[in-house]
Amino acid sequence: MSQHLHGSGTRGVGPGSVLTRGIWKENPVFVHVMGLCPALAVTNSVRNGLAMGLATAFVLMGSSIFVSALRKVIPHAVRISTYVLIVATFVTVVDLFMQATVPTVSKALGPFVYLIVVNCIILGRHEAFASKNPIGRSFLDATGTSVGFTIALLMMGGVRELLGSGSLLGVKVTPAGFEPWVVMALPPGGFFTIGFILLALNAWRRRRARSDRSVRELMNPVTRTERAA
Repeated sequence: MSQHLHGSGTRGVGPGSVLTRGIWKENPVFVHVMGLCPALAVTNSVRNGLAMGLATAFVLMGSSIFVSALRKVIPHAVRISTYVLIVATFVTVVDLFMQATVPTVSKALGPFVYLIVVNCIILGRHEAFASKNPIGRSFLDATGTSVGFTIALLMMGGVRELLGSGSLLGVKVTPAGFEPWVVMALPPGGFFTIGFILLALNAWRRRRARSDRSVRELMNPVTRTERAA
C-alpha cells in the first residue's frame, strides 16, 4: 500500500502535490479501491453521484480541519472515537441541509448519507494525514481526495444512467430506438461499471508503463544493450 495511504513520506511534498495526488494519481476509488459502498450503491444516476460526492466532500474537508486543529490535544487512545464524533457532527449538518433543500435526492440516497460517518476514506485521511499535519495541508489533502472521489462517482453515475435509462441528469440523450440496459440501473450495474473502469485504467497504465520504458531504453543505449545481452 502506498505511502500516501499511510500518511508517511509527506515531508518535502509541495502543497500542489498534496492537493492533486488524490484527484487522479491516487484516486480513492480507482486506485485505492476505497469507499465502494456509496460508489456502488448510489451511482445509478449522475445527480445521486454528485450529491453523495458533495456531501462527502463537505464532511471530509470540514472534519479534517477540526482533526488537524485538535491533533495535539486528542488522546491517542480515543482518537478514532473522536474522529467519528467529529465526522458525525458534520454528517448531521449535511443530512439536515439536504432534507431541507433537496428532499427527493435525500430520500434517494437514504441511509448511505449516515454511512458517511464510517466511510473508510474519511477515517483513513484523518488517521493518515490530518492527525499528523497542519490545518492548511490537511485541508488541501481533503480537498484533493474529495474531488477525486466525486469524479469517480460522476464517472460511474454517468455510465450507469446513460446505459440504464438513456439519459444524463434526467435529459434523454440516446436515439429513439435505444433499448436501456435495465441491469445498469440495478445494484449489479455498479459492479459491472467499476469492473470495466478498473480494467480500462489498468490496461492504460500498463500500456503507458511499457511506452515509458521504451522511451527510457531509447534514451539510454547502455540499458538497451544490457537487456539484449
